[in-house]
Amino acid sequence: MKRRSFIKKTAAATAFMASSSYIYGNIMSNINANGTINLGVIGTGDRGGGLTTIINSIQNLNVIASSDILPFRLKTGLSKANSNPIGYLDYRELLDNKDIDAVIIATPFNTHSKIAIDALDAGKHVYCEKTLAKGYQGISELVNKTNQSKQIFQTGHQYHSSRLYTAVVDLIKQGKVGKIIAFECQWNRHTNWRRPVPDPKLEKAINWRMYREFSGGLTAELCSHQIDFVNWVLNETPNQVMGVGGVDYWKDGRETYDNVHLIYSYSNGVKAKFTCLTSNGKDGYQIKVIGDKGTIIIDTKNAWFYPEGKKKDKVIDDVDGVSGATSQWDNDKGSKIDIEHLDPSKQALLDFKDAILNNKCPESNVITGAKAAICVQMGLDAMQCNKIVKWNSKLLI
Repeated sequence: MKRRSFIKKTAAATAFMASSSYIYGNIMSNINANGTINLGVIGTGDRGGGLTTIINSIQNLNVIASSDILPFRLKTGLSKANSNPIGYLDYRELLDNKDIDAVIIATPFNTHSKIAIDALDAGKHVYCEKTLAKGYQGISELVNKTNQSKQIFQTGHQYHSSRLYTAVVDLIKQGKVGKIIAFECQWNRHTNWRRPVPDPKLEKAINWRMYREFSGGLTAELCSHQIDFVNWVLNETPNQVMGVGGVDYWKDGRETYDNVHLIYSYSNGVKAKFTCLTSNGKDGYQIKVIGDKGTIIIDTKNAWFYPEGKKKDKVIDDVDGVSGATSQWDNDKGSKIDIEHLDPSKQALLDFKDAILNNKCPESNVITGAKAAICVQMGLDAMQCNKIVKWNSKLLI
């Protein structure tokens, strides 16, 4: 591949972001001649271990090292790789390994910014799990460092890579639902999120999602995916958010809320509602895009279109009028939108690989990730301070 460099400018809602640019160049210098990318996985809990398993199935992606501060979790993470990786208790030693081209960061939310900055300084490409960073300062510092780096940076909002979601976004922008009126998003579960702790000293290391020092709770861990989707569809960020939440069901000493209810308002009048429960799992994960011509309903694997003002009794519905393709009509969800697509996490890793090999900015990048992260922090501030929080264009200056 010829050496090249280019600047990709991304419009953003803040003055800081508006002046930001990505500068990539000579990124292939450490990649093997056969195009194999050697990865280090930092954080080998459920997410890091899960991604390791997926990487096993992707050609020319190779986990050669893993890191975790908990020895038993590191051992489990290492066992999930089919490539006999090296284990490190200190991620900085992993970053010193010159054979590693890129890292996957799947650590607690509050550590993302520091680890990602260190990885970029070490010359590694970065795939950083959502939510991008905790707090406005952490977000700002990471965006600034990425803008100064030549490395590829991808935020792990995997649905931003889903070809189903990409097709749905295209349909919406082509006017499928008409003028967008509102979004209704939920991610409901019936689980307390608590994990067994072999030693009380490890409570916060294992159940970090329950403590505000480390976590943004449901808003950061779940709602962030859907917030990213709404920003993507509207191509803007909200001007304010209001919300409530509480620890109202699981009385076990946790600090992060077991239920959250947020409403983000956008400048075009669209309102986006986000609900996340841990005491009732009805309908699970769902996004409704509501327009004056119809509604699109999306879950993790499927999507449906229900035209406004039309009730259909027939079972078979003509999809395109050309190929003769048909779809099943669901009285609750309308016509299914049939799009072939991979598991979103696998697609996200394939996109990361492609971005590195072809020297291009991922669709789910540091700017889209920063926008969602700011929205998450705004939502947390709104609930915890019981106030309306407005978008501040000076947040990242």
